[in-house]
Amino acid sequence: MLDDAKRLANALNAAVKAPQFSNSKARAVARQEPAVNWPKTKALNADFNPDVDGFESFAMNDGSTCVWAPGQFRYIAK
Repeated sequence: MLDDAKRLANALNAAVKAPQFSNSKARAVARQEPAVNWPKTKALNADFNPDVDGFESFAMNDGSTCVWAPGQFRYIAK
């Protein structure tokens, strides 16, 4: 059931390695993934604070989530 989130996490983790990775670049990668549920993603990030949270999370249509793991400096599927 985590296939959608794992696929997006893999794409985002490849992008994280690029210089000057940002939330706008993360959103650009996520826009390429048709399984992202944008209304749920917007609600999920309603209280998002980049200084605290690092990078936004993404909700998927299958109910899984692709979240930033700050201690690991990568995205993981949940």
